[in-house]
Amino acid sequence: MRLKSLILGAACMAALSTPAFAQSLTAITGGRVLTGTSVIENGTVVIQNGRVVSVGTGVAPSGARIIDARGKVVSPGFVAVDSGLGGIEVSSVGGSDDLRNGANSISASFDVSYGLDPWSFTLPVARLGGITRAIVVPNHAGGGGGGHAHDDSDFAGVGHGGFQSPGLFAGQAAIIHLAQGNDILVRARVAMVAPFGEAGAGIVGGARGAQFTQFKETLAEVRLYARNKGAYDRAGLRDLSLSRADLEALIPVANGSMPLIVTVRRAADIQQVLRLAREEGVRIILDGAEEGWLVADQIAAANVPVLLNPLANLPGSLETRAARLQNATVLDAAGVVIAIKGNEGSVHRARETRYNAGNAVSHGLPYDAAIEAITVNPARIFGMAGQFGELRAGAAADVVIWSGDPLEPLSNAETIFIGGAEQAPTSRQFLLRDRYRDGGEGAMPPAYTR
Repeated sequence: MRLKSLILGAACMAALSTPAFAQSLTAITGGRVLTGTSVIENGTVVIQNGRVVSVGTGVAPSGARIIDARGKVVSPGFVAVDSGLGGIEVSSVGGSDDLRNGANSISASFDVSYGLDPWSFTLPVARLGGITRAIVVPNHAGGGGGGHAHDDSDFAGVGHGGFQSPGLFAGQAAIIHLAQGNDILVRARVAMVAPFGEAGAGIVGGARGAQFTQFKETLAEVRLYARNKGAYDRAGLRDLSLSRADLEALIPVANGSMPLIVTVRRAADIQQVLRLAREEGVRIILDGAEEGWLVADQIAAANVPVLLNPLANLPGSLETRAARLQNATVLDAAGVVIAIKGNEGSVHRARETRYNAGNAVSHGLPYDAAIEAITVNPARIFGMAGQFGELRAGAAADVVIWSGDPLEPLSNAETIFIGGAEQAPTSRQFLLRDRYRDGGEGAMPPAYTR
């Protein structure tokens, strides 16, 4: 009976997120509403058909389901950036890691969206921390997206098939939602990923200057290919160091239509990456930028956004010797658009994104800026402004009702909507707890009853 109850309970909770339920007219009333860009006291948020209908102080529409949020806080769902959610289960188990690719003929063309797992155990845990969307990135040496750096002792050169080995590019990022269901992909190929600094230098042989030279040569090859596809098809073009798939994938980067997420930490490396972006006409997003505060004005002048962890303050290497807890504060004050990351690749600890935002506030970041850094700013950075990460008419109805201030660790996400569908407030850990806590039929395998 115990196992049957668990199954029925799970089925009932899953029913909450069906499309029919997402279409119902719902009004969340009386709460302190954080829209992502402003605060509304005693506000009313109306959602229907997966979208926000209205946000304000008006009364609930007739016939709406009413959720009383008096004494609570209502916010947009948070967005995990530089994340591995849905792409990795256990970092030490290779078969569960779909964020890292080692084939030298597939580097820039590696598309993480094909390896996403809607049934990953990590998604419900992150959801309970208010995460409703994520930017999933491929992993590389020294990178995020799954959380653990890998040692690339190989040096760049001509590898199997005459292609770059290893490649400069880790692959292409994707946007997902965390709603229950069998399709979590929102948009594939939203950005290219490449490491610079120590990680990038290691790929090409150890010297930073060599990577910049190879990067420029790679983009030159991509542009040559884009202008001469017919000649390439007829074998009338000189040999190129990338596969056709990688050349095609890099055309949007070379022409500036796809942003390049650049993992970089040292202030001097940030300056050179900004210079490279100017010279090559590419759009970049800085990832990490632990020493960004030293060159905050230059980053702001270049209109380049930054993905950062505000807790990164220890000099783990010489390229982070100037890391400090006020990095987010200084960058924001300079006018840089920042997005705050979770910890350890923002997978198993993605739920801590809000804690990191709260810690940034404790070190000088304005509260409103911290909320923006985990809601509207990630959407803006990745070309989805107004579509999620904000409570405004027409945006996706990703809404979280909190017991208190969402940046306070003791506050809980009591009600979660993603795309207008209410999500079950549970995870595998909770289900296992409930199964074994009280015992009873089905609590233990039959062998344990003998």
